[in-house]
Amino acid sequence: MCASYGLDPRFTDAELLAEADADILDGLRVWAERNAGETVRPTGKNLRNLNPLIVPRDGDAAWEASWWGYLVRGEPAKFPSINTRSERLQERPGGLKGRGIVPMSSWFEMHKPDRVWQEFALDNDALFGVAAVTQPGRTADGEEFTCYSIVMRPAADHLAEVHDRMPVLIPTAFAHDWLHADGGREIIDEALLAAASLDERVTVTPRKSDKGAANRLF
Repeated sequence: MCASYGLDPRFTDAELLAEADADILDGLRVWAERNAGETVRPTGKNLRNLNPLIVPRDGDAAWEASWWGYLVRGEPAKFPSINTRSERLQERPGGLKGRGIVPMSSWFEMHKPDRVWQEFALDNDALFGVAAVTQPGRTADGEEFTCYSIVMRPAADHLAEVHDRMPVLIPTAFAHDWLHADGGREIIDEALLAAASLDERVTVTPRKSDKGAANRLF
């Protein structure tokens, strides 16, 4: 399960969209700088830490501050909703009607049983995109948000000993299709094939915690 990730404003190459939109990248850097290196976590009921999400808009793409996890009847979902299994989407493709891309520069998982945090990244702190499914949500006080859930798949072979699941990474060339193609079994099948092309570029670094680069073990 992915329950925390990083968006470092010092990200190097951007691997989000085939034609990287300068406004989107600038917006992400500004957001990340304001976030001051804090780890990105699921949105809280009281402290609404909204997070950047790339969404389709008028045939193009834009980013908006979104709610990580689903809202149901005005409250955070009682069921686990921050992650969605790719296998579930293959079985029930109706959940693919709304889709987005989560920009990140790393994600974190705890290796068990030694309980050591591990940071997963792409090359040298590159900005990359992760598949998400989305749905509209409304809080009890009437505010409306785009809610998102990160799509998880079985880990690549060289990562499986560290953690058995990983996010579905979206290569730049596939980003437009993920955002705009018709929903259905085909799009998640294609996403999984595209994600595999990035597997060997994923690196792992032990951490003291999931709270930032200062916590590297070595």
